[in-house]
Amino acid sequence: MNKQTYIENIKASSKQIPCDLVIKNITIVDVFQNSTFVSDVAIHGKYIVGLGKYSGLKEIDYTGKYICPGLVDGHAHIESSLLTPREYYKTALLHGITSIIIDPHEIANVLGIDGIKLMINLSQNIPFDFYFMLPSCVPSTSFENSGAILKSSHLKPLYENEKVLGLAEVMDIHSLLTCEEDMINKLFDAYEKDVIIDGHGAGFDLDKLNAYASAYIKTDHECHSYEELIERVRRGMYVHIREGTVAKNLKELVKGVSIHNSRKLCLCTDDKHIDDILKYGSIDNSIRLCIKHGLNPEISIQMATLNPCECYSLKRKGAIAPGYIADFLILDSLQDFKISEVYKNGSLVVKDNSLVNENNDSFKINIKSSINIPNLKEENFKISLKGKSKINVIEIIPNALETNHLKFDVSSLDNQDEFVSSPEKDLLKIGVIERHNNTNNIGLGIVKGLKLNSGAIATTIAHDSHNLIVCGANDKDMVIACNKIKEFGGGIVIVKDGELLSSLKLEIGGLITNRKTNEVIKDLEKLHHVIKEISPDINFNPFLTLSFLSLPVIPEIKITDKGLFDVKNFKFIDVAE
Repeated sequence: MNKQTYIENIKASSKQIPCDLVIKNITIVDVFQNSTFVSDVAIHGKYIVGLGKYSGLKEIDYTGKYICPGLVDGHAHIESSLLTPREYYKTALLHGITSIIIDPHEIANVLGIDGIKLMINLSQNIPFDFYFMLPSCVPSTSFENSGAILKSSHLKPLYENEKVLGLAEVMDIHSLLTCEEDMINKLFDAYEKDVIIDGHGAGFDLDKLNAYASAYIKTDHECHSYEELIERVRRGMYVHIREGTVAKNLKELVKGVSIHNSRKLCLCTDDKHIDDILKYGSIDNSIRLCIKHGLNPEISIQMATLNPCECYSLKRKGAIAPGYIADFLILDSLQDFKISEVYKNGSLVVKDNSLVNENNDSFKINIKSSINIPNLKEENFKISLKGKSKINVIEIIPNALETNHLKFDVSSLDNQDEFVSSPEKDLLKIGVIERHNNTNNIGLGIVKGLKLNSGAIATTIAHDSHNLIVCGANDKDMVIACNKIKEFGGGIVIVKDGELLSSLKLEIGGLITNRKTNEVIKDLEKLHHVIKEISPDINFNPFLTLSFLSLPVIPEIKITDKGLFDVKNFKFIDVAE
């Protein structure tokens, strides 16, 4: 805000000059006191300048409707939407989101600093606010290979960008607890700059939680019970209540929300596919779920507006009050949280579920191929069982990022010399192929719960290092699926009997595409339709679920390009022992 704007706002507020826009007789959601009241809302330029009785150059009577602040997604990896920021924001606005705090560590794991800068550049000059947290763990651990290694010296200069708010989720608890030098440098750089540090406290006991708090890590989005929520709030941390495509924690966590602790709680999506957002909603859906599970609408809205703004020091945002930026929603119904219109910086951007002005400018992206893998053969996927008595198995928990660690007797398998995928037993071969630097690393394992009865699926979305991950009912289709991914330059494929059934090409780092939302939706719809051909009983998103089986910071057992990893004991284990 410049000095002239500052003066004009004072004059408009005190009725010395007319306001640009006055919203008359609307019910205001007061996020400061969790209440509602009827008033006019006066807007001048992009700021709210008054509540009370006002007249303006333009007046709109909204009797019977509600006004609340624009929604803020407190933590997201928008790479999971498969879209660039220039396309993602269009769908976000339709669902009332006007600001989002993103951690671009997915693209950073593939393209390094260039990936972060790409996302920042793609977020400029649009009616939407993207804010950035700097990825703290690229790679997430030393137990996998990614496309880049980001040191504190790489990150530090980026704090000069006004859109950078702090240090993103610290996943490598081992490096923190052992005070590994570069991790401490990253944390201390953020501490000295007095910016927020995000956490990732999956499976933490209280000692680890205390270490987090002592390191001035102030948020966590990995709570899975309301008891965990309470323990984090007790330590002064913000808890981000997550409702994504795979990880859905809201129903359980909302049990711990009360008027006494709600100011330390935010809502977030973390990872959500674009088709999921279009079908069910985003933060707006989280608000509706909160209300459905017993929270009053005002607290639910507060967690998606004022709270994340204060958590991330987004000044002059998150409330309907004088001096605040005029990002707001007009609601037909508070209880149903039905959005009628969306305003950004005082201008109407969404009306009747359509964008008022859609930005369709093209943005050229020139990056090198990120798929560097050897020519694979079926023998690359061989798992010998000779002389072994047990196999370690990853069991999928539907709609969760965690897995179970199972053990089976080799004697219970049909082939006791070599593991062969068994759709009948729902035991399938899984592989992670390092795809950034052509190291020839291939980690192999066995997974239960994906329910493929034939064929194979493969994707270059494999959190967080994003190597190529493949799972199949036979080795031949696994090889063909990997070859198709290489041909496309990244994406998702489904193969059966040697034939490509469906695909989604993701040419930017194997994670996102520069194509339009409707094109991506068509591909996703076909993927979800075709998956029923090889997994008719699947009742969760198999593509995102597969993507998280390679994340070695979430219990109990995962797989990386270096092999099968026991997260609880923080060590590699053999597939067969």
